[in-house]
Amino acid sequence: MLQGIPPVLSPELLFALAKMGHGDDIGVGIPQLLEAILKLLPLDTYVESPATVMDLVEGDKAKGLKTPVWTEFQTLLSRAGCNKALEKIERFDFYERAKKAFVVVATGETALYGNLILKKGVITSSELQ
Repeated sequence: MLQGIPPVLSPELLFALAKMGHGDDIGVGIPQLLEAILKLLPLDTYVESPATVMDLVEGDKAKGLKTPVWTEFQTLLSRAGCNKALEKIERFDFYERAKKAFVVVATGETALYGNLILKKGVITSSELQ
């Protein structure tokens, strides 16, 4: 085990994060994993939003379904320095984008609409020192 690495990040996931390039996507769920990933992975600052969720389907919108996990996501993103709003995309567009992600993390997340796609940014030379 390495010091300073959150235990929720497996060796395989650390390897995948290290291999990601600028603009690559990672699909994640579960707030604890998001918090751990944000300690290691810079988010893309050159896009409107580096964090994307699946928008509610029309039936859920009509019911007024609440998505409290999105508030958790936004809080964790803000703590990590990303104050951009979550991007919401249509269900099947989300599925297609997730299929093309560099890595997908199966978490067992049970929150409705609790899946999230992150776009990796760059690490500046000042951050390496």
